Amino acid sequence: MSALLPFAYLGFLLLSLAGMVVLDVRQRLFFAADPRRAALVLLTGVVFFLAWDAAGILLGIFLHSESRYATGWMVAPQVPVEEVVFLAFLCYLIMNTVRLVEQALARRTAAPAREDAREGSRP
Repeated sequence: MSALLPFAYLGFLLLSLAGMVVLDVRQRLFFAADPRRAALVLLTGVVFFLAWDAAGILLGIFLHSESRYATGWMVAPQVPVEEVVFLAFLCYLIMNTVRLVEQALARRTAAPAREDAREGSRP
């Protein structure tokens, strides 16, 4: 069990990311609605936040600290692989949330219009 401990954080991030994919496919939110646009938006968000991290690292604000729950795999100095996966999850979560809110607002505004149409068709 202790051999898996370094993969705990990455594992939970990947599990959470899988949950976002299931929600997306079931509700046709982001990638399921327009894969090309979704990939571009997700990539833009991850690059933006990685640039944000790089600025923080260069300024000495963000520093990586060792954890027994993390793999220790680094994609760049002070940037563990878990950070990239977290940023992808964060951007995916935000876009799924935005699309859910848009769908809810669209249903809410469409409901009175349907009722008006039904009432208008009655003699």
